[in-house]
Amino acid sequence: QLQLVESGGGLVQPGGSLKLSCAASGLDYYAIGWFRQAPGKEREGVSCISKGGGSTNYGDSVKGRFTISRDNAKTTVYLQMNSLKPEDTAIYYCAATRAITTVQIMCARPTLNDVWGQGTQVTVSS
Repeated sequence: QLQLVESGGGLVQPGGSLKLSCAASGLDYYAIGWFRQAPGKEREGVSCISKGGGSTNYGDSVKGRFTISRDNAKTTVYLQMNSLKPEDTAIYYCAATRAITTVQIMCARPTLNDVWGQGTQVTVSS
């Protein structure tokens, strides 16, 4: 059973950066997505990456600021977050799917994902 472990969250000032990591053995068999959920809001797709890393997708609110990447040798997927804003504050989850789908659909439909990590808190505040 795949177990995803997120790390890298924390408190950062507006305009700052954080890098999240999602690690698990066997990760290279899965497409991976980062999702976030703020209090009182629905879970939304932030960014998704295909199994081989050749396809990526970003939510409109993070395009140009966040970058997803994966290192299959290290079985880790990263989310580099730059120019952070207070509205980026949320719990960030990584999720995995083996479903045959596109990264666009994967990000748009969180329920497609089979396995979820425990989440890591990101707080952007001065």
